[in-house]
Amino acid sequence: MRTSAPGIRLAPQWTLAPWGTKNFSARGFTLLELLVVVAIMALATAGVGFALRDSAASNLERDAQRLAALLESARAQSRMSGNPVRWRTTPTGFVFEGLPGSSLPDRWLDMDIRTATAANVTLGPEPIIGAQSIRLVSASQPERSLTLSTDGVRPFAVVATGAASP
Repeated sequence: MRTSAPGIRLAPQWTLAPWGTKNFSARGFTLLELLVVVAIMALATAGVGFALRDSAASNLERDAQRLAALLESARAQSRMSGNPVRWRTTPTGFVFEGLPGSSLPDRWLDMDIRTATAANVTLGPEPIIGAQSIRLVSASQPERSLTLSTDGVRPFAVVATGAASP
């Protein structure tokens, strides 16, 4: 009984060819092709590894950026209302004093974030305040830290610890 329709050729069978002759019926990958694929996979894996950020560093940076925005918001509210506003740390986070009915957050996004020292920052109502800074650290990795600082005229900005202020 026939297993294929007339005119269809069957796939070539594996044959053994002596060294130095071309054997087109044998199929497979050459060593060079396999090495190229392995090299591409290694580069892709390395790229993904470098693209992944350390979560402790990104959490610290995210909380620092958020606090800078909150400080500027409280500073603007202080200037609008004419009331002096003070930011200070608490055991569970921080508090803005002097903003009646304020809905500003009072906790860190990540419970691992702390200030290096008990910080008190005066935010206004004067348009120019003294130069101030707050140093944030990761409680689990104390070598990681960022500093929020202002020269009193410009807004609070995040700078790496040890870097020059803005």
